[in-house]
Amino acid sequence: MKLSAPIFRLKYEAKRMARAEGIKLHEAQARIARREGFSAWSLLAARAQEARPARAVLRELNNGDLVLVAARPGEGKTLLSLGLAAEAIAAGRRAYVFSLEETEDALRHRYARMGGGDGPLALDTSDHIDAAHIVSRLEGSAPGTLAVVDYLQLLDQRRDSPELNDQVARLSAFARRSGTIIACISQIDRRFEESTRPRPGLADLRLPNPLDLGHFAKACFLAGGEIDLVRL
Repeated sequence: MKLSAPIFRLKYEAKRMARAEGIKLHEAQARIARREGFSAWSLLAARAQEARPARAVLRELNNGDLVLVAARPGEGKTLLSLGLAAEAIAAGRRAYVFSLEETEDALRHRYARMGGGDGPLALDTSDHIDAAHIVSRLEGSAPGTLAVVDYLQLLDQRRDSPELNDQVARLSAFARRSGTIIACISQIDRRFEESTRPRPGLADLRLPNPLDLGHFAKACFLAGGEIDLVRL
């Protein structure tokens, strides 16, 4: 049975319902559980734990993989990527998030809302993020360390940054050499919304600058709550 929304959103809805209607939180949770088709909130929570998409995706990733995580806005690519970091930490690994898109406070808030723990999540939101910066931060990391790059199309935004293809080639080579897993969040062209396909593919990536997609080992496409993980 598929939930109508991620568990953290259902928890937030229950809190709002409890405040708005002056009822106990557990009563609001029970009401939402019944709406979702479960007789109790505990059963809903157990189902959500089993169906954690980030956990399933992480199991399919190998040390040394450079991975695309691509979707249109609002489809959950950042949420999935933060979930990968949370799952890596839960498994005893280190996790990094390099973001040229969001502030550290915003990322920590999103991470906390999705249930991320207090583990060693390293956040870097500096203006100097590019492949060289990422490699320097990750150098010496243990195999299996996971890094998220938010996002691919911003890596070469500075005039003094190397071309995007050169940076991605460097990240790919470093991942293979070090055994780290690097997940690059990527935009999808808005033209995909005019198509009838259920999920986007490589041809739908928004690439203002040339990029050899052969640098990537896998790609994860999201749309409509579904995830398609493909080997490249």
